[in-house]
Amino acid sequence: MLQDALRAFALTFSREYRRVLLRSIALAIALLVALGVGAYYALTYFVALDMPWAEMTLEILGVVGIIAGAIFLVPPVTSLVAGFFLDDVAAHVERSEFLDQEQGTALPIGRSLVLTIKFFGVMVAVNLVALLLLLVPGVNLVVFYVANGYLLGREYFQLAAMRYRSEDEVALVRRHHALGIFLAGLIIAVVVSIPILNLVTPVFATIFMVRLHKRLTRSRSYARR
Repeated sequence: MLQDALRAFALTFSREYRRVLLRSIALAIALLVALGVGAYYALTYFVALDMPWAEMTLEILGVVGIIAGAIFLVPPVTSLVAGFFLDDVAAHVERSEFLDQEQGTALPIGRSLVLTIKFFGVMVAVNLVALLLLLVPGVNLVVFYVANGYLLGREYFQLAAMRYRSEDEVALVRRHHALGIFLAGLIIAVVVSIPILNLVTPVFATIFMVRLHKRLTRSRSYARR
């Protein structure tokens, strides 16, 4: 698994993935900025104070809070971005590294969007809980890594595996390899927790999970969709 992660990390910055990497980073930054600007204007619109010093203090605290919130929103935002680029990245991994094996089939756009938005909503909720626990030393980090390790591993593995299998078959594979997928998710969660570097998560995690799915399922026969 570590070898798969290291290989995926190296490929993420290679020339063959550079274009999609830059596009995914640009989209992630745009979404984070849009959310931050929206939150700032909502705060200043709904909260009005007559005293200049109190208003300035509120604005400063608001900016700090928005920055902290953006950090915790990186996992759900990058997961949303992944939905736009996953099939392109996965197809390239299959063609370049698994040409002698069966190639996957892209999910229908509608189904892919439904799954991506569903995961986005769940991850927003979980990371908001982690944000609320920010003042509890140690607990927030545990919640952040365990929750995101589980959710990120589940999401990226499912999206990669569904290029080959039905949802029921993917659920069976996930149950059989639950620990390995969770540990892979923890690796992704570590990348997500590193500022700036976390913007590469959609490309890195997709390459990683495509390779992991190939390795976990090659020694056991699973029905194809």
